[in-house]
Amino acid sequence: MTIEAEKLMERRHGIALWRQIADQIRLAIGTGEFVEKLPPEMALAERFGVNRHTVRGAIAALVQEGVLRAEQGRGTFVENRKRFAYPIGVRTRFSEGLKDQARERRGSLLGHSVEAADARIGAALGLDVGTPVLRLETLSEADGRPVSRATSFFDAARFDGLEKAYAASGSITAAFRDFGVSDYFRRSTNVSARHATASDLADLRLSPGAIVLVTTYVNVDLDEAPVQYSETRFAADRVELSVA
Repeated sequence: MTIEAEKLMERRHGIALWRQIADQIRLAIGTGEFVEKLPPEMALAERFGVNRHTVRGAIAALVQEGVLRAEQGRGTFVENRKRFAYPIGVRTRFSEGLKDQARERRGSLLGHSVEAADARIGAALGLDVGTPVLRLETLSEADGRPVSRATSFFDAARFDGLEKAYAASGSITAAFRDFGVSDYFRRSTNVSARHATASDLADLRLSPGAIVLVTTYVNVDLDEAPVQYSETRFAADRVELSVA
């Protein structure tokens, strides 16, 4: 292991070594250093200054996540599944964005609740703090693979029962139509990245240490009134975002 890599591992003390190594392997795959096959476990152990058991833990996590593929007697290979290219623009729709890349696209409702808007949600939706808002927790899949996990907020008075419409259709666009919103547009989008939370790991079927791309956005109707405030987490190893 180089001095630079050793210092990096030291700076991140408190994070399990196998998780740090998994992150470094992901980085090496992303930069093209590991294209088809990983070096032997012993070489990786020497590179990171750990034992082979720790390397195996990192590899096992990445195999579970679908980043790597282990073949008995042959080694560990990079799973070259094509990433979905997800466009983000003025009219961003999950089904339309992936229509030429996946045969089957569907959304499912994981949970819903009505709660009081805090300052952040109120500002995004143009509501007073404390106003009831509907919260939807949703999961989007493409060809059976979890692609994104979203937390969305809506004015509870205007969209009373939206959760039922979404559960029936699996589509925010279709659900909006039931409430007279024939079309809507993206007013703003912020993009960032972070490690997945425990709930995102479970719902997106990721291993600890996985990275998610995060979009925080506001959608408005044809009258430019805010109708949706959401945070969507995309599995970074399955999706690449294209911002128009």
